[in-house]
Amino acid sequence: MYHARAALDGVARGIASGTLKPSNLITRRQALAAGAAGIDAAALFMSVQAADAAEMKPNIVFIMADDLGYADLSCYGRRDYATPQIDRIAAEGMKFLQAYANSAVCSATRTALITGRYQYRLPIGLEEPFPSASTRHVGLPPEHPTLPSLLRKAGYGTTLIGKWHLGKLPDFGPIQSGYDHFWGFRVGGLDYYTHKYGSPDSDTEDLWDDDAKIHEAGYLTDLLGNRAVSVIGDYAKAKRPFFLSLHFNAPHWPWEAPGDQAESRRLKELQDYDGGSLKTYAGMVTAMDAQVGRILKTIETAGIANNTIVIFTSDNGGERFSDTWPFTGKKTDLLEGGLRIPALIRWPGHVRQRSVTQQVAISMDWMPTLLEAGGANPDPAYPLDGMSLIPALVRNATPVSRKLYWRYKYNSQRALRDGDMKWLKVGANTFLFNVVADPLERANLKERQPEKFKRLAADYENWNATMLPEDPAASSGPFGYADQVADHPGMNRK
Repeated sequence: MYHARAALDGVARGIASGTLKPSNLITRRQALAAGAAGIDAAALFMSVQAADAAEMKPNIVFIMADDLGYADLSCYGRRDYATPQIDRIAAEGMKFLQAYANSAVCSATRTALITGRYQYRLPIGLEEPFPSASTRHVGLPPEHPTLPSLLRKAGYGTTLIGKWHLGKLPDFGPIQSGYDHFWGFRVGGLDYYTHKYGSPDSDTEDLWDDDAKIHEAGYLTDLLGNRAVSVIGDYAKAKRPFFLSLHFNAPHWPWEAPGDQAESRRLKELQDYDGGSLKTYAGMVTAMDAQVGRILKTIETAGIANNTIVIFTSDNGGERFSDTWPFTGKKTDLLEGGLRIPALIRWPGHVRQRSVTQQVAISMDWMPTLLEAGGANPDPAYPLDGMSLIPALVRNATPVSRKLYWRYKYNSQRALRDGDMKWLKVGANTFLFNVVADPLERANLKERQPEKFKRLAADYENWNATMLPEDPAASSGPFGYADQVADHPGMNRK
């Protein structure tokens, strides 16, 4: 009896000290011996299982839509269609009400997301966005630490499915920047059927498996969902923690829903200023919603749901057919509608179901958040600008005040949010808004609160001096000019 108790006490001390791994330490014979010794074997088993769970790194599935507006999900108020699968993430987790994109366009936000730093620290982040046909030698430097590279150091398998948009081969790409595998496209947008960024008769197909070009028929949203389901299944079988970035093309133009092959053949230009409708847009978003449902089902069927973080968000505010209520502005604007995005997270056992947070968050926060969740460390040579959201997620911490900065070259747009207040400059015009009390940004308070206005303007200039200057050769513009979009008067081509 003494020997049984001593052996189990030694096991317990080993687990507590970390010198022994908890898995498979307690055998049936030891459990029987524990019972004979008067030790609560069930309690010991439970402590072992708890230690095991604490050691397990959570899987991470990060899903990002392209140009999805703040209110384009039914859980954020969209009225003309439903997104029940994406809404499940909110019902089973947390919904952010004050989440921001790092930029009002895609490649700049993606730079901040993958580095955890303001995009204005790197030349690729100055592209607004990086043109698909560009020949400039600009991209994410392979030596720069990234979210996937740091998670990989911590033992994660890493895969990107979908949109990259941070530079072209041979010098830049997902494999060069921390992903073990890549299946998707490198440019800013593709036709959903031809998988080309040019007209149907152009030689611009851009679908890749790692660094090899491939051809595969099908609706792009479905193909990306198929690949994600396969990758998750493979990782689950391998019992290895994984980080999967799934970056959909949807609902970015061209405006093509399932069944719109004829529209794909008709188009001469992907930006599609003579196409699209609310019905088509609904079809694009609900097709993406269906793929998210397949992914959630795959996670559950594989038995890994309780140890998998699922995040859904967008890269910037919505475009022509988006709903950005209660905000004004769209993609390419530093008004709230160009920057506010949906953000949802599910993490069973850590994030409360049906919870809502008013914590101000931004795309670059996901890197410190997921590094902390995955037990990985940032690189001290590249200090992060984002902050970990773990306190808000798992401890329901009181929201902390933030200072966040933006810049957009077209129209000389600048913005700073400090607490509830926002300083905004568009061209020669300046504004001060309380974006909590006035989300439409209608009441310009700069004359009523002149000291605050001056302080925020000075704070912006001090911050901007620490970033790279604007690049005259970098791309920047509106999503449509005055001769293309009727509600863009004054936005004339230069």
